[in-house]
Amino acid sequence: MPSYVAFLRAINLGAKRKFPKNDIRAAVEAAGCTDVETYINTGNVRVTSGRRTRRSLEEALERAFLADRGFEVPTIAFAPDELTAVLADADELAAGVPVAMQYVSLLKEPAPDDLARALEEQGGEGEHAWVRGRAVHIVLEHHDGYHQATMTNALVEKRLGVATNRNLTVIREVVSRWC
Repeated sequence: MPSYVAFLRAINLGAKRKFPKNDIRAAVEAAGCTDVETYINTGNVRVTSGRRTRRSLEEALERAFLADRGFEVPTIAFAPDELTAVLADADELAAGVPVAMQYVSLLKEPAPDDLARALEEQGGEGEHAWVRGRAVHIVLEHHDGYHQATMTNALVEKRLGVATNRNLTVIREVVSRWC
């Protein structure tokens, strides 16, 4: 059976979207997944599933999370080889660019080429974005804070659809652990 790394969007933000790791694990197992592991409390989950497609896995997890929590939890899954490629792209794209902060917005669906190009052109001074498949690689040259940047996951979602954001340290650790 295939394994996936699933990323949950917008959990543990504020008082109303709490979803502790043990509860995530239980909901994922209730959705029929095995070999469930979590990493930190931001919604990073490794699963093994007999589902035939990534989309069917995402849909099953989203139904389980809604039933468990009472709110929607968009879920974005990657096969281990896909996530390893995301990390390789991140390292390659940032080479030669001053990096203060580096993030990856993981997309539910691949971005159309024209929208990807338009997003890449939107960053502010010292901000870079590259779209590769279902990942938007964001590099900030200055350490003024992610939330002061023009290029954020909010902009990515506005332009390209459902996405969740992780810093490169988390992506690197998840790949090291599970891929």
